[in-house]
Order: sequence, then C-alpha cells, then structure tokens
Amino acid sequence: MSTTEPATAGGAPASGPGDNAPQYLSHKQILVVLGGLMAGMFLAALDQSIVGTALPQIVSEFNSLDKLSWVVTAYLLTSTASTPLWGKISDLYGRRPLFIAAIVTFLAGSVLAALSQNIEMLIGFRAVQGLGAGGLMSLAFATIGDVIPPRERGKYMGYFGAVFGLSSVAGPLLGGLLTDGPGWRWIFWINLPIGLVALGVVAAVLKLPHVRRSHKIDYVGAAVVTAAVTTLLLAISWSGPTNGWGTPTTIALLVASVVLAVAFVFVELRVAEPIIPMDLFKGRIFSGYAGFAFLLGVAMFGALIFLPLYLQAVKDMSPTRSGLALLPMIVGIFSASISSGQLMSKSGRYKIYPILSAILVAAAMLLLSTLSMTTPYWHLAIYMFIMGAGLGLSMQITVTAAQNSVPRQHMGTATSTMTFFRSMGGAIGTAVFGTVLTSRLTDHLTNLVPNAAPGMIEKLTQAANSVPMLHALQEPMKGWALHGLVDAMGDVFLVSLPFLAIALVLAIITPEQRLAGRTEDTEASLEASASMH
Repeated sequence: MSTTEPATAGGAPASGPGDNAPQYLSHKQILVVLGGLMAGMFLAALDQSIVGTALPQIVSEFNSLDKLSWVVTAYLLTSTASTPLWGKISDLYGRRPLFIAAIVTFLAGSVLAALSQNIEMLIGFRAVQGLGAGGLMSLAFATIGDVIPPRERGKYMGYFGAVFGLSSVAGPLLGGLLTDGPGWRWIFWINLPIGLVALGVVAAVLKLPHVRRSHKIDYVGAAVVTAAVTTLLLAISWSGPTNGWGTPTTIALLVASVVLAVAFVFVELRVAEPIIPMDLFKGRIFSGYAGFAFLLGVAMFGALIFLPLYLQAVKDMSPTRSGLALLPMIVGIFSASISSGQLMSKSGRYKIYPILSAILVAAAMLLLSTLSMTTPYWHLAIYMFIMGAGLGLSMQITVTAAQNSVPRQHMGTATSTMTFFRSMGGAIGTAVFGTVLTSRLTDHLTNLVPNAAPGMIEKLTQAANSVPMLHALQEPMKGWALHGLVDAMGDVFLVSLPFLAIALVLAIITPEQRLAGRTEDTEASLEASASMH
C-alpha cells in the first residue's frame, strides 16, 4: 500500500504543485494505518493515566510530596520540548521511522524508571519517557493529517477517542492493581509487552507515502526552547517556593526564561528549517487555538494529578479503588470526544466545541474547589464527568482546526506545535499548582492549628508528604492535616479559573474555517501555501 512520488533522474522528488497536494488513502487503507497509530498512542495514553494513580504511593515511599509535581513536570517538559523536533524531522524523513524511534525511546525510559532507587532518579527517567511520548502523540496526529481529509477526520477521531477511553479506564485500574499488588514499579514494567506489540504493529502496517525533502534540522532552536521552558519551571517549582520569589536566584531564572524565549523567536526567524515556523502564527486560527491549547493544558494537567491524592488521602481509598473512582471523568471524555467528532464531520463546523469546552472545564474547577472532608462521592462523580466532557469537546477538535488552516508541507510541524503548547501549559500548570498546594498547605495549617508552634506546622506538613504517614497521625493532628490538605487543593482548583477565562475569550474570537473534504483540499492546501509566502 506504500506509494511514492515520481522522481527525477537524479533521485530527487519531482517538484511542482503536486508535492504539496494531498495523497489521501481509501477507507480500508486508513483503517490499516490507524491500527499502527493506535498501538503507539495507547502506549503513551496509558502511561499518562496509570502513573497518576500510583503517584501518592510513590511519593510516600520516597517521602517527597514536595517533589510530586516534578514526577509529572519532568515528563511534560521533555515531551513539550521535543514535540516540535519530532514533527519537523518527520516532515523531512517520514512518519514511520520516527514513530518507531519514539516507541524505542519510550520503552527505554520505562525500564530505567522501573529501576529508580530515589525520587531524583525517577524524575530523570520520567524525562526520558517524556521524550518518546512527545513523538508518539504528535506523530500520530500528524499522520492522520496526511491521510484523511479534514472534513472526514471527525469520524476517525472516534477511534482515537476509544484509545483514550480504554487507556483512561485501564490506566487507573491497572495502576491501582499493580500498586496494591506487586508494587508501583510494575506500572513501568507493564509498558514493555505493550510497547513490543506496538512496535511490531507499527513496523508491519505503518507504510505511508512520503516525499523526501532537503533538510536542515534546527538543533539550536530546539536547545534554546528547552532551556527557556526549563528555566521557567525551575523558577516556578523550585527556586520560588524554596528560596523566595524575590531572591536573586529566582529573579535570574525568570529573566533568563524571558530572554531565552525572545532568543528562540529570533533564531526561528533566521534559520532555513525552523522547528516552529513563525509564519504559522500569522494565521488567526492557528495562533488562537495554540493559545487555547496552552491554557487548557494549564488547567487540565495541573488539576488532574491532585484528584487521586484527594481520593487516597482524604477518602482513604486504595490505589485500585481510586482508579475506579475516576471512571466518571473517563466516561465524560469518551462520550464528548466521539459525539463532537461525529457532529464536526457532518457539518464541517467546529467553533462551538472549544467554547463549550472552556465553560464546562471552568464549571468543573469551580465545583471541585468546594470539596471538603465530607463531600459525598456522587457529588465528586458529577464534577469529574463535567470536567471530562469539557476536555473531550476540544482535545482533538482544536488540532483538526489548526491542521485545516495551514499548508500541507507544515502539517507535521503544525500538529506537533499544537501538542507543544498543550504540553507546555501542562508543565507550567503542574509546577504552578504544585507550588500553590505546598505554600497554601502551610498557610491553612497555621490557621487551623490553635496556638501552633512552628515545629508542629512543620511536622504536619512533612506528614502530608506521605499518605500512610497522614493516616498514622493521632487525632486531632490527623484531622488538622487532612483539612489543611483539602483546603489547599480547593485553592489549586480556583487558581485555574483565570486561565480558563482567557481560554474562553480566545475560543470566542478565533475565526472558523470550514473543514475541507477530499475534492476541496488540494486547492485549499495550495492556497494556504501561497498565503504564507
């Protein structure tokens, strides 16, 4: 099923308009390719959901609640920084070899994470996993853009919704069963058999048309953007909370992140093959939804890591039960993602879905901020379903809208850039919310404990580093510690609301471009290409 462009005598692809013309596959061919893509995506999607349930036990073993956000942040940082590079290299060399390389990198990180002996090692090896995950997600969506017309993508996004739904259900449940059973390290070992199956499927079926172009990889841009994101996260989640926000170290890191971000823009404007072409942002649709993806990422990743902690610490659920308790959110994601994709394919319209997404996620965050020690589970289930429905309404739709607005030769880069912004939002949100949790916990404990000595507050804060230590406290100290933790979580959810308000404004003001079908897309692709030059 592999096809190639006609080549010249020298072996280079023939030039001309046909180079950018879509080469869409038949329905039967698309299903074969989807099999390979879903195998790889399942690997990355499962890891995101399986680790969350085990995190409270992991940080309890290493006595490091203050570093909980970094286990997630390290993963998001490398996946964020690498996604534009995966997209650009795949535009040059083809999706298949890069997809295989992403799977191998992810599996190597999984093995190393399983062998971690302390929290610092785990954070480092999660970064290796993130490097591979960045490729798995962005390359799957870029490949979809290659072989399916924009108007038809909604129908096939249902298959991806099924992958996310299955992994989201299986992840928390598997994470809980493995953590309660053989131990949390098995949440990483389980990736090996799944990954080897994915590797076999991808190698066998993911054969795609590809035009090889001359290439200059923007390694300088990749290094600068990685440094910019790293310095910002170090300031937010390490130096600020530890050393103080007005200290020279924190200020230097914040200034460095701004300088590096500006330097990255200058680099991208001057290199021949930028990893994120600045021309992409001239389009209001692309720039609007990139900003939306960033802001939704802040709220989504930043808040989701604290739900398992609430269920295990406050509601005294085992990891297995807390995994099952997240099911309403999964149902929300699954149902909203599939239904919105189908409706988008029928109408060719999509603008309403990101608007509804921002409203529903904001409503869910507001409701979650009211959680207390005595909140019944059925209340929490409703809040989680609303959150899931909000996320499901925009996860794939914003990517499709962005793909539809750029010329075909930038498909991989545009897709990975959208993933980059969502992941960067997630990394920053996780770091910010982790900082809010630890700082507000101390404040709430100071107010809760009568005549509290600093030593007592420090003891309770340290107990909050570990779920077993929390539950081992005697009353009234246990009650104080849990109340402080719940109140601090409420503050975390409220902090997400300003980000979601801006996301709603962006969703409203971003224009809509009707999704193209098979017959329309060749002309649209060439028009978009011409408009960017």
